[in-house]
Amino acid sequence: MKNILVIGSTGQIGSELTVELRRRYPQGNVVAGYISGAKPTGELAESGPSSIVDIINEQQIAETVSRYKIDTIYNLAALLSAVAEAKPLLAWKIGIGGLFNVLEVAREMRCAVFTPSSIGAFGPDAPKDRTPQDTVRSPHTMYGVTKVTGELLSDYYFIKYGVDTRSVRFPGLISYVAPPGGGTTDYAVDIFYSAVKGEKFVCPIASGTFMDMMYMPDGVNAAIRLMEADPRRLRHRNAFNIASMSFDPEIICNQIKRYRPEFEMTYDIDPLRQKIAASWPNSLDDTCAREEWGWSPVYDLDSMTQDMLAKLSLKL
Repeated sequence: MKNILVIGSTGQIGSELTVELRRRYPQGNVVAGYISGAKPTGELAESGPSSIVDIINEQQIAETVSRYKIDTIYNLAALLSAVAEAKPLLAWKIGIGGLFNVLEVAREMRCAVFTPSSIGAFGPDAPKDRTPQDTVRSPHTMYGVTKVTGELLSDYYFIKYGVDTRSVRFPGLISYVAPPGGGTTDYAVDIFYSAVKGEKFVCPIASGTFMDMMYMPDGVNAAIRLMEADPRRLRHRNAFNIASMSFDPEIICNQIKRYRPEFEMTYDIDPLRQKIAASWPNSLDDTCAREEWGWSPVYDLDSMTQDMLAKLSLKL
């Protein structure tokens, strides 16, 4: 990678991935692609070039790729799980129609493409604990349907046209930089904001509901490491399970209380988010990612908790 376009650069993942890519690739162009009304600000705006890139506009994507001589596209445009259930047509238009546009530009202009998948690609028929890399994918949400379709479409473009497509199935991502955006796992971000503000947290997910989670620095590193990996080692492409930690609301609450003993949590279950969460795996088996490109997370629950509380205390 040298010249990189990040579509969706102002979102939850893109806002941190773009800045980290600029740190690691200072001699190239890392272009922050954004939609009208979501212009980059702060470090994201000041650290490199930016361009309006609406994923549903193929010509706009192609013009930006040509202008900056892009060789790698990070396609991060998508609606998160709960939002996608409320707006299924828009979720498909962005997640699959937009992906088609990106892959066509990549095919014509010889770019590599990273498009994230998710634990949401699995449904209730998949094994719940240490869900294997290769198993049934039968999601019951539009979010999951777009993720499975995206995996298959990306593999098709690799097999049919030789487009270098790669992907990971992200767990819930926890970050102090971008605010929560409507994901089922976002309670694990909201809970830290409440703790730092000294507020009682009202949890929308039931006790005993385990989901895979990951601290954003590990997620960003995974997205970069995979695109840097030797393609000869990749037996899989779209998409690799990656894992870091798995917990339920009680576990993360008690972890926070180790450092904020006064913290309190109650429950008010959101039926939609609970239904989605219950259909997802408790934990993923990421053996293939570890063997094929050396994946290994840095943060566990304790180190993430300490860092989130410290960073949010400064931010707020």
